[in-house]
Amino acid sequence: MRVASFGMLSTVVLVASFAHAADVKEKAAICAGCHGENGISQTENIPSLAGQPNQFLQWQLVFFRAGARKNEQMSPIAADLSNDDIRNLAIYFASLPPPPAIPSDDNPALSEAGTKIAAQTHCTSCHTDNFAGAKAVARIAHQREEYLLKALTDYKTSVRSGGGQAVMADVAYPLTEDQIKALAHYLAHFK
Repeated sequence: MRVASFGMLSTVVLVASFAHAADVKEKAAICAGCHGENGISQTENIPSLAGQPNQFLQWQLVFFRAGARKNEQMSPIAADLSNDDIRNLAIYFASLPPPPAIPSDDNPALSEAGTKIAAQTHCTSCHTDNFAGAKAVARIAHQREEYLLKALTDYKTSVRSGGGQAVMADVAYPLTEDQIKALAHYLAHFK
């Protein structure tokens, strides 16, 4: 009797896992419209989600859902997400391989300037030595350059706020437009 009960329980768990996986894939397919297949964006000013830390993704979705972070496209989508949806989507995108490094750097001098700015602003103290992020801190290595430029500018001008981003506003505020361009270029082309 125990063997039969265990077998039925295993079948129920397996069926639930498949249903759960299908539900996550269905919700992630909605994300692909903007954030790209496998979470790698091909759209200007839209970030790649693949390889982002799980906690970071969860917090961003919570910020969008709560209205602490505003975006015309994301806010209504996040408003309909349950806590389980948020956890499952974050796990899914965190499990995907991050965007690959850009094969060649079209402006090595700009990257060199960005390297110095990253050191001066201590980017690695939060984003890690390889800029892969950790816990609630974003992966910024190999992110779309124009998205990084927009994000840094939004932090500098206080357009983007809420949650743990207060640190980023302090970091970005003193940067000049040229420094922001150099930092975004360096991080997008990071090797």
